[in-house]
Amino acid sequence: MLLSNCYNYHDFRKLAQKRLPGPIFNYIDGGADDEVTMRRNSEAFQSCDLIPNVLTGVKDIDLSVEVMGQKLALPVYLSPTALQRLFHHQGERATAGAAEKFGTMFGVSSLGTVSMEEIAKKYDTPQVYQFYFHKDRGLNRAMMERAKESNIEVMMLTVDSITGGNRERDLRTGFAIPFRLNLKGLWQFATRPMWGINYITHEKFSLPQLDAHIDMGGGASSIGDYFTNMLDPSMNWKDVEEMVKFWDGQFCLKGIMSVEDAKRAVDIGCTGIVISNHGGRQLDGSRSSFDHLAETVDAVGDKIDVIFDSGAQRGTHVLKALALGAKAVGLGRYYLFALAAAGQKGVERAMQLMVAEIERDMRLMGCSKISDLNRDHIRFR
Repeated sequence: MLLSNCYNYHDFRKLAQKRLPGPIFNYIDGGADDEVTMRRNSEAFQSCDLIPNVLTGVKDIDLSVEVMGQKLALPVYLSPTALQRLFHHQGERATAGAAEKFGTMFGVSSLGTVSMEEIAKKYDTPQVYQFYFHKDRGLNRAMMERAKESNIEVMMLTVDSITGGNRERDLRTGFAIPFRLNLKGLWQFATRPMWGINYITHEKFSLPQLDAHIDMGGGASSIGDYFTNMLDPSMNWKDVEEMVKFWDGQFCLKGIMSVEDAKRAVDIGCTGIVISNHGGRQLDGSRSSFDHLAETVDAVGDKIDVIFDSGAQRGTHVLKALALGAKAVGLGRYYLFALAAAGQKGVERAMQLMVAEIERDMRLMGCSKISDLNRDHIRFR
């Protein structure tokens, strides 16, 4: 299967599955427990239909939006995700390069494999730093100061991951960082030799946001241990309010799934929230992001930027979220499978296809700019 034969999310997923060792593919592909929420995230779009208007004289399409103080050429951005150089040796460099080419926002994770400083210096694109709250308050302050010094535009605090979700696919393969594979997992690596060649012939795997503070490579800690032992489950609204004041800029909470929490985010001075259930990777059985979007927008959409995340695979999915009032849509697995399939070329092809879908669907909807989309364009079954 060639990259040129990939035309949608499912094609990129298939190509990634052919190229990645099973444990790494399943790390991207899997969710928590029975993966009910992960499946519902995408299925939820099927309960909503688009209502197009015809004869509106659509000629030029303007896909630009402004979100979290950033002017983007597209209503989609590349969400911060962990461990990208495991998926392809280019890692975050490929993702940032594609985001720069398409004029949209890109996020670096606390568990990123390229430093925030390098990305901020090399790529001219708005950058989000996705932050986890640690028990060590000094570490929290140091990481925020690094982000400030790197001129990162948006701080995005993940609030739904104070402990790791129960990802049973990873338990079955023995996936961990550092690798602790069982025999089945080792066989999967042996059958994907090109991945192993790329892994050992490029720079040593590292987590530069954390390496100065936590030993993640010497066997002292795994990713699971990191979530369980390093992150602070006692994090509360007062802690976050202090962070918002210290950052003194665009500050977003990722993982908001209740109207009450959305209102609290407004009260403490956040400028954005991401409606997200972490792609179904944390609390299985929680509501899908799309099902929850409208009531959140109705409650706080006039006071704070409401961003949508989790499950978008098509241009029509993006339009439905925007019509409900989301300011932008974050893409996760959609671009990660493309990254795993072919590095930056893969991400660029995925973005090219997504942009083409959105532009075509906007024309079919009779809308020439994103702000034309509204609740009149959708009906729930």
